Amino acid sequence: MFPLDKFQKLSTPFYYYDTKLLRETLKCIRESISENMHVHYAVKACANPKILSIIAQEGFGADCVSGGEIEAALSAGFPAKKIVYAGVGKSDSEIMLGLKNNIFAFNVESIPELEIINQLAVENGKTARIALRINPNVGAHTHANITTGLAENKFGIDMQDMEHIIKLASEMKGVKFIGLHFHIGSQILEMDDFVALSRRINDIQDRLDSQGFPIASDINVGGGLGIDYEQPDANPIPDFHSYFNTYRKHLKLRPGQQLHFELGRAIMAQCGTLLSRVLYIKSNPIKNFCIVDAGMTDLIRPALYGAYHQIDNLTAENTTDFVTYDVVGPICESSDVFIKNYGMPRTKRGDMIAFRSAGAYGEIMASCYNCRRLPHGYTTEDLL
Repeated sequence: MFPLDKFQKLSTPFYYYDTKLLRETLKCIRESISENMHVHYAVKACANPKILSIIAQEGFGADCVSGGEIEAALSAGFPAKKIVYAGVGKSDSEIMLGLKNNIFAFNVESIPELEIINQLAVENGKTARIALRINPNVGAHTHANITTGLAENKFGIDMQDMEHIIKLASEMKGVKFIGLHFHIGSQILEMDDFVALSRRINDIQDRLDSQGFPIASDINVGGGLGIDYEQPDANPIPDFHSYFNTYRKHLKLRPGQQLHFELGRAIMAQCGTLLSRVLYIKSNPIKNFCIVDAGMTDLIRPALYGAYHQIDNLTAENTTDFVTYDVVGPICESSDVFIKNYGMPRTKRGDMIAFRSAGAYGEIMASCYNCRRLPHGYTTEDLL
């Protein structure tokens, strides 16, 4: 599975991206969607240029949340007509970047943002296509830090303001209202959450119809599909068929409406692994510590969310002699802990450790804290 002979020649920590699995994942998505479904890769999950280029070449769009991500997407070959731009705090320069490149749509999250987009568009002789991000007040069974669809979250427009803002947009000269946008959270594994969102969208569309509002040409349901962090080898590709079929079955689209998705983690997480080497094994009367050269600067999810990543010792000499370790990094922070009380084969200095399912929100969230170097990212092609 891993080109261990090639790994041994590289300085750790580094990320490895299995591009064969990535292409298989993208193929599975293409085979699961209908003609009216459009998938935009969420660039925030992983913006490694080589990864972006592969996804662009496979015909997918891009979901961006900053001007930098728009630039990265364009540089990687994503056509502007397939780029959607979301985010609660778009700066004037970022809005101008989207306008100048004629991106597909801005996902608008507030009246002040709508007014600024309209102003900049009028001043520059442009028309911005917009989808209004509506907060559906639908909870998702996921971590509180990655839930985005509740009234208490910072994202989106409250449903009670929806009609007013649609009417406001229709009177503006610099914007064209094309759709409704929703996103309820990330790492969602229960299809019932997507059923609930579908039903809420159905209610919203019925409500707008009853008041004579024009039918939106595009509905964007965001992303949110999770992956199996517990068993990455058993389930390397998410159940895309069930995911897309949930919307086919429960979302009542109007004739001609196009349905958009913004998937990131589901595409990238299982394709990426963080590789590290053991520096020291440190023991005291109550604990064994496996101290590795990767830290929270390289993979922050465990420290930030308490997230779980399967950890494999790729070079263990005896795979039946298990020891319980706290796997920790070298950063000068008590929170620099990958996992506590984790059983794995007896480990020694120099062993190569793999943190699995790290392709999403891994390399992209790395930092230089403690003046550490950013981890390098290698693809399968790099190591051929």
